[in-house]
Amino acid sequence: MSLRGRKTDPRPTGPPHTQDQHEPTERSRLLPTDDNHGFLTPDDPAVSPYNLWSVRALRGLSVTALAISFIWWTFLLVSIFVNPPMIHPRGSGFFAFSYTTLATGYLVVGLLFFAVPSKPMTIWAITLAVLLVLDMIIILAVPRIRLEEGWVGIASVVWVALISIHHAIQNQTVAWGKREEEERLTGREETRRSLREWVAVLAETILLAIMGIAAILFTATLILRAFDAGLEAPGKRYSVHGNTYQVHLACVGNKTADDNAPTILLEGGNGPVEHTLQPFIDDVYGRGSIDRYCYWDRPGFGWSDNAPSPHSAGMSADALGEALALAGETGPWIVVSAGVGSLYSRLFASRNLLEVRGIFMIDPLHEAYLRDLGRPGRGFLLWLRGIISPLGLDRLAGAILRGRSREDRVIGRAAYQSGKYIKAKLQENLVAVTITAAEIKSARHVQMGHTPVVVVSSGQEVRKNSQWEKRQEDLSHITDNLLSWDIADDAPHEVWTTGQGRELLERRLKELVQESQTHEQSG
Repeated sequence: MSLRGRKTDPRPTGPPHTQDQHEPTERSRLLPTDDNHGFLTPDDPAVSPYNLWSVRALRGLSVTALAISFIWWTFLLVSIFVNPPMIHPRGSGFFAFSYTTLATGYLVVGLLFFAVPSKPMTIWAITLAVLLVLDMIIILAVPRIRLEEGWVGIASVVWVALISIHHAIQNQTVAWGKREEEERLTGREETRRSLREWVAVLAETILLAIMGIAAILFTATLILRAFDAGLEAPGKRYSVHGNTYQVHLACVGNKTADDNAPTILLEGGNGPVEHTLQPFIDDVYGRGSIDRYCYWDRPGFGWSDNAPSPHSAGMSADALGEALALAGETGPWIVVSAGVGSLYSRLFASRNLLEVRGIFMIDPLHEAYLRDLGRPGRGFLLWLRGIISPLGLDRLAGAILRGRSREDRVIGRAAYQSGKYIKAKLQENLVAVTITAAEIKSARHVQMGHTPVVVVSSGQEVRKNSQWEKRQEDLSHITDNLLSWDIADDAPHEVWTTGQGRELLERRLKELVQESQTHEQSG
């Protein structure tokens, strides 16, 4: 060992034979072997908390925890796109991923600055531990959140809470070990810090502050979710797909004794049906133009859970059929849909040929546009939005600054901000040009030719894009029985938002109901 920087006394302090009587211990092996009272300088590399086995053991534990956390993080990242058996959370899964990201980042920071313990690190570690334990309590205490997060989300928040507690203990232990070694090897505790150590303390404080802010936002978003979970759903939720998730279904109006009377079955467009099509249909029902209607939330929308990934439009149609069967609803049906929802309603119609008496599509999305839905760039942006959704930046701002209600967040204009909705749109994107495109092609081949069809298109969309008009016309021929195809001149994509559009839609819907009954009687 080099003697540079060591203060030594050349005079012997005892007979030579006494120096070899005892083996070196952890406390003495770095001291001079001549049993003098000399000390090392504080800058000597030998003055290190790593000399203690307890400190080395903690570091080894942190390295092991980082390896476990990284494996779990990778697993959760993959499960966003493909759910392994038993790993499907009924919610989006983004919270579990974010918690594991926080745990992994926390361990990396702890290892990077392992030998530079500081009070800010301890304070932030304790703060994070308190916040994460609070998150764990919220998840476990609110049944709806507990169901959505499942064991995966619960395990992830417990893991990061344990890591934060471990970090606080580690920081204190390293600080103790540093003091012990300084006192043993230099004769006193070193209170000075080098410029490098101050920079390290500043960096770790900034990184932990960012993590602390993230944890605060996680907690605030969970509190908002707990409040929203109290919003009662009309109708019921039904477990489908082998009881792996639930979908929400509601029907309005009493069943009639006339088995020939059709029920309107709604399929929403790009957002929850309760915010788009259902209020218009409810007005039509209130005026007596239709006798009964049912509506549902696609997986990830409104009060429905997210489905396992991958999930296609045909799988949604099957989930709707299963929910209707569980509810004892047998039709006959007239499927009414808007926008992208027309893809789902067409698949339902093709898979329930005998029960569907009519198809009504409002400015429907042609299958040729599936390539736009399935763009990789769009998928990446959806994934990125999902990853940051647990921070709840837009949802919290809407609640605090704009006074948005829980109805807005669950089924209204702010529903697109939720992790569930983002996950559903990401699932739609991932399979649009593969599974869903193949399902729609098959549906067109098997659709019954005599089923009456009504199409009402947006005049604004037609004027903007001539290709849109051609494809609207093509959709009016998905069967051989076109009842009408209309263009609502001044109406936007959501045709029912204008007076002219509402009047036209209600008139055509009544005609379709009458046609379906006449056709059945003549058949």
